[in-house]
Amino acid sequence: MSIHVVGGGLAGSEAAWQLAERGHDVVIHEMRGVRGTAAHRTEKLGELVCSNTFKSTEPSNAHGLLKAEMRTLGSLILACADDARVPGGSALTVDREIFSQGVHDRIHAHPRITVSRDEVTDIPDVGIIATGPLTSDAFAERIRTRLGVESLAFYDAIAPVVSLESINQDIAFRASRWGKETMEGASEEGAYLNCAFSKDEYEAFIDALTTADQFTAHEFDSVPYFEGCMPVEEMARRGRESLRFGPMKPIGLQDPRSSSRPHAVVQLRQEDRAGRMWNLVGFQTRLRIPEQARVFRMIPGLADAEFLRFGSIHRNSYVNAPAALSPHLALRDAPTTLFAGQITGVEGYTESSATGLLAGINLSRMLRGEEPVVPPPTTMMGALYRYLREADPKHFQPMNANFGLLDDLEGVPAKVLKDKTKKRELFAERGLSVMQAWRDEHGLTAVASLA
Repeated sequence: MSIHVVGGGLAGSEAAWQLAERGHDVVIHEMRGVRGTAAHRTEKLGELVCSNTFKSTEPSNAHGLLKAEMRTLGSLILACADDARVPGGSALTVDREIFSQGVHDRIHAHPRITVSRDEVTDIPDVGIIATGPLTSDAFAERIRTRLGVESLAFYDAIAPVVSLESINQDIAFRASRWGKETMEGASEEGAYLNCAFSKDEYEAFIDALTTADQFTAHEFDSVPYFEGCMPVEEMARRGRESLRFGPMKPIGLQDPRSSSRPHAVVQLRQEDRAGRMWNLVGFQTRLRIPEQARVFRMIPGLADAEFLRFGSIHRNSYVNAPAALSPHLALRDAPTTLFAGQITGVEGYTESSATGLLAGINLSRMLRGEEPVVPPPTTMMGALYRYLREADPKHFQPMNANFGLLDDLEGVPAKVLKDKTKKRELFAERGLSVMQAWRDEHGLTAVASLA
């Protein structure tokens, strides 16, 4: 029996490799060659379209930790990236052509993998769907029909996320409008953290926001703006008071510092159950990342904000994973139909590859009569999977690897945790140790042919 992997990008190639190396015959279905996309320029498997960097290799960086965990499981994508590496400091930066050629050649050379150039429109009973953010309209419609119309999004309108410990809570205050909104696990004071502006602070913020530098979208990344995904800077350009009647409206709130209604307010909503990650409500944006950091740190209480995720707006098909998928990212009524890559709701090359790696491992396990497994949430891979499982479906948005996803460190003195560098080093040490133990417990040895 052949296993069908739909999509020959990073996640699909990684998944196919993991399955083939475990003795399964695999067919990768890739529509490029029959039907192109607005992003890709070649027909090679594993083509990189937006950047040539997989980000940091330092284990004390969230992306570096995820890479270290993937290496313990024998990642094809990272092996090809190593072969194509070019100078980039601590970042894993690659020559795009050499990288994609390496993935393409290894997949085509594997005796158990067949590449079929066709557009799939039926969901496989046994296989992995890794069609990425540019899933064809026909296949996307089939997924929507199977999962429900609300379970597949076509555009990201992502607001920034900051860490709780970087918010000045002597300035930001917890409250809900009119005291009516509540959230499971929230304090009695309300579900939101609020950053109140004086009139002068608001005027200065609007000046900075409307003059900041924006990304120029790729053709495939262009979004026809509608009210649901209007960039905050575009709203501000409609008029200086626009935000005060939109996401920054102050009605129903009282600043405890002055016992009066603020001139404007930015609300932050809890992003994770542990309350370590907070989303700037309504602040989806096309500002460049340095500009986001500069302008949004003008928000009272966020002067020292640590951004766990920056905002963006772009074309992206992704499944509402916490509402529609199982813990191992499969259809709930068909556990051997798994999803991997950006369509699951992860952001980034490394994150996409990681879900492909684990999807391949788990499908192999299930076909051998074993249960699927997910790493503990003290690992970066496990923490990503927990986010995809436990995020609030009503507010679900794609997420990249970051330390805010991890369980807290236990038994570490508070004075040590105040040192962010040391804290991240401890996160990395724990994560890699736990991943190695988890790998050995389940017999998931690294793929020998990549050594």
